[in-house]
Amino acid sequence: MRKRSVTVRVARWSALHPGLAIIGWLVFVVLCLGAGTAAGMNSATSKDFRVGEAGRAEALATDGGLPLRSTEHVLIRAAKGPLDKTAAAAAVRDVTDRMEALPEVASVAPPARSADGRVLRVQVELHGSEQDDQKNVPPLQAVTEKVKKAHPGLVIEETGDASVSKGVDDQRDKDLQFSEAITLPVTLITLAVVFGSVVMVGVPVLLAVTSIMATMGLAMLASHLLPDTGVGMSMILLIGMAVGVDYTLFYLKREREERARAGGRLTSAAVVEAAAATAGRAIVVSGLAVIVSTTALFLARDVIFDSLATGTILVVAVAMVSSVTVLPALLVVLGRRAERRAAKRLAQGKPVRTRGMRGRSGIRGRSETHGERESGRVWSALLAPARKRPALTLCIAVLAMLGLAVPALDMHLKNPARDSFSRDIDAMKGYDRLLDSFPELRVRHFVVVRADAARAGDVRKALTALDRAAQDDPLFARGSGAPLLRSAADHRTTLLELNAADPTYSRNAEVSLEHLRKDLLPRTVGQVPGAETAVTGEVARGVDYVGHQNDKLPLVLGFLLLMTFAMTVLAFRSVVLGLLGALLNLLSVGSALGLLVLVFQGDWAEGLLAFDSLDGISSRVPLFLFVILFGLSMDYQVFVVSRIREAALNGVPTRQAVLDGIASSAKVVTSAAIVMVTVFASFVMLHILEMKQMGFVLAAAVLLDAFVIRVMILPAALLLLGRATWWPSRAFRGPVNPAIGGAQDRTGPITGEVGGGGWARPQSNAYDPLRVQTDRRAQTDPHRARTAQ
Repeated sequence: MRKRSVTVRVARWSALHPGLAIIGWLVFVVLCLGAGTAAGMNSATSKDFRVGEAGRAEALATDGGLPLRSTEHVLIRAAKGPLDKTAAAAAVRDVTDRMEALPEVASVAPPARSADGRVLRVQVELHGSEQDDQKNVPPLQAVTEKVKKAHPGLVIEETGDASVSKGVDDQRDKDLQFSEAITLPVTLITLAVVFGSVVMVGVPVLLAVTSIMATMGLAMLASHLLPDTGVGMSMILLIGMAVGVDYTLFYLKREREERARAGGRLTSAAVVEAAAATAGRAIVVSGLAVIVSTTALFLARDVIFDSLATGTILVVAVAMVSSVTVLPALLVVLGRRAERRAAKRLAQGKPVRTRGMRGRSGIRGRSETHGERESGRVWSALLAPARKRPALTLCIAVLAMLGLAVPALDMHLKNPARDSFSRDIDAMKGYDRLLDSFPELRVRHFVVVRADAARAGDVRKALTALDRAAQDDPLFARGSGAPLLRSAADHRTTLLELNAADPTYSRNAEVSLEHLRKDLLPRTVGQVPGAETAVTGEVARGVDYVGHQNDKLPLVLGFLLLMTFAMTVLAFRSVVLGLLGALLNLLSVGSALGLLVLVFQGDWAEGLLAFDSLDGISSRVPLFLFVILFGLSMDYQVFVVSRIREAALNGVPTRQAVLDGIASSAKVVTSAAIVMVTVFASFVMLHILEMKQMGFVLAAAVLLDAFVIRVMILPAALLLLGRATWWPSRAFRGPVNPAIGGAQDRTGPITGEVGGGGWARPQSNAYDPLRVQTDRRAQTDPHRARTAQ
């Protein structure tokens, strides 16, 4: 007998010491939370978000003493009719005096009147960076409310960078609470259907929740190495529930199979140990695959993706550890409870039934019968096309997936801007009224110039010429008065603000930026010797961010394909499976992206899903999808192919092994997919467009992966490949056993017939707890050993 793996040894210790294992896990969770709370969260700063020329412009401005600060606007108008000038002037003085007294306020500008004279605007500039908005803006909003009450004859409201940002974050928090309220009940119902036991439902949820709690503490510690952007915790909740339940489902499935296979001859500890030999290894391989895939996000060199990757890696690692450590202990506790009930029933002369997942799991009959019994008629019907006509099924399914992927070829990436935020936010309603009255404020381009102090006069002249050129250009908004110029105290840095009236995500806004950078700047400021220039602003940030993502996408995708191939080859010793896995992942991602473009890039689904189309896709979504879906697809592939490989190693012909492996794992894969789809689909109901797109594309990808890739394309491909599936491994080659029509079975079944639900293991090299337990008993009680045999 070969040496037991680390996974089996850990499970064995946990099974033999369940109390210590459970207490140890709870202590670990408490320590993680305590350490994280004590260390606190280290949030990202403005400089962590800087990308491209826009980031360089912000660095120039900050270093030169002209930092770009958040701006709030207090709007004053009449409820009906023309604006009373006297009342409005009094309100302006009140707003100005109160705002200037606040420590959060850097400056208050003189009032500006709209073109129609119906609205007055007081511009307030805040201290600090955008990351300080959450704590800086509430005092300003409180002042606005006081002024509003002091002047009841006027309509006074506040909007701007900080208030919109706070409104979006508050809305995101409410949306996540709503999503969690939906996800948990659906998860519980799904698990109840799968297990048919209220007690067993609690195990996956308990492990998922405790894993999430521990990860939150670890994430706080990790934020001191990689700053948190506020999205990491959301990712921990999203992936933690999905993966935590997924891993536990798979382990529970194998534990029930082993219990049924043993027929009451093994203790709960031995049953759990047997499950660890197969399910434990698959969970570790799957978890490592997700972790390795997710590290690709770090290649994007983006603080948001760093935060997403950190949260995902930590929660997957913790969920993986919980599944192979404390889960065996919990199963032993529940198993011993079931054994006591069974002993009591026997003492009363009542029959005792051994159950698998939602039904009897007897160990009789051929593999195909077992597979049908495990999966049910529905799954047998779904697998029928691949079983009967694999070539035709493969062609039709692949063509259908490629057809879904076609719209992705026309995908336009855009960075969601303020104009795309939900109008359920009060500050966004005020923002719309602000732009109705002052359309020139919709887009602001900031030109930053750094030069020697001796060139300050030349720089100002050049910037003035640039402002005049922009005034005559239809791409820019016409202003009134002098150019919006600011100079640093040392006269080395100068900033000019130019405005445009198009929506921030529109093509015209992007064209105005391109025209400014490539034409207007070189003709004016570019003529000043030694002057360094850069342009920033919301449009510039978005354009530069999309360009940055496009540059990194090939690198990330190449890394993902390489790692998917390498992990599959290492796990299954098959180059063919490695290539097949990479191709199937590409097919799944491409189809999901095609659906995303079809739904969100146009406007036909706006009313159905409650969003305003950007005529494009959020720039973060494709890269995020590639990484997360490659990891989750590896989950399914490891679970399914592990079952197929077990059967094939036991001498079952490849064709039958494929059908049995997919059928026997169908219920787990389906259940995990339902949980994941529920978690992801709940995000479609959120207000933030980027989260809608992420939720939709992930839910669509999981559905396609679970019900098309794993049910039609994968089995059809494996059936056509036959033994070539395992190339170059020689473990599956051997003499033919006429009894089963395939390679000679090198095992002796523990119980029942070869090819039954027991999945008999090779006696020559596998760990068999039943044989170990029987051998131990034989040393002390030969009669008992003979009875067990």
